[in-house]
Amino acid sequence: MNIYLAINQGAKILKAKFISNYLLDSEILMANTIKKDRKFILSNLNLSLKKNDLDNFQKLIEKRSQGNPVAYLINKKCFWNSEFFITNDTLIPRPDTELIVENVIKLTKNKNNLSILDIGIGSGCIIISILKEKKNFYGTGIDISKKCLDISEINAFNLKVSSRLKLYKSSVDKFNLGKYDLIVSNPPYIKKHDLKYLERDIIGFEPKLALDGGLDGLSEIRKVIKKSSELIKKNGKFILEIGFDQKNKVINLLKKEGFYINSAQKDLGMNDRCIVCTKI
Repeated sequence: MNIYLAINQGAKILKAKFISNYLLDSEILMANTIKKDRKFILSNLNLSLKKNDLDNFQKLIEKRSQGNPVAYLINKKCFWNSEFFITNDTLIPRPDTELIVENVIKLTKNKNNLSILDIGIGSGCIIISILKEKKNFYGTGIDISKKCLDISEINAFNLKVSSRLKLYKSSVDKFNLGKYDLIVSNPPYIKKHDLKYLERDIIGFEPKLALDGGLDGLSEIRKVIKKSSELIKKNGKFILEIGFDQKNKVINLLKKEGFYINSAQKDLGMNDRCIVCTKI
């Protein structure tokens, strides 16, 4: 069977299972199977597949048809300007979270030697993207998951920022090391009873620890805000990702902890997604 027929066969299976990007997903899984990029695939549709490659591709299609996200099947996801190694131990990096990186770069245009803390580092995509852009910034990342820290370490090494990133296994409320110019965080913020309404690709496969924000969706955000107010330097910037319906509540929490609100920003879907504030 050639590449063209296999991709189309895969796309039909995915379409029948209501996978929205069925053709694109099939192409990406094919590219991953034969270890080429998508451009190569589309330029060589008549190329015959080895039996082993076809078998492996069909296994990936089967897993994708059950809802397993493409990023977990190929163990990588692009974020900002880099490709990150990921597994199902970490949340899949999302374009909306790039807002945090964008804001940091804007706010620190003429700054040097800043120290940044990432609370709940996950795959490391936020802080590593910042360190790649700002060659003389230094980062610290914390997470309660040892597996997340291992993955962040791999990404920091692959993207050549290891020497400027320290990692610690710690819950947010127990971390007391250092004072920071800048703090970033994408904490769990989905209400516990809303988890079951998430798309099956998310709730069936992504780590609940990185999604579950407690009964009101704010239990982790509260801890992150309280700890950030202790760890941030005066006039330091704090950039926090939030749920689409949490802006007003989160702004009140921030003000109580001595933060001045600079802006609340919307994501690509025009939902409130990110708050930028300053410790006063």
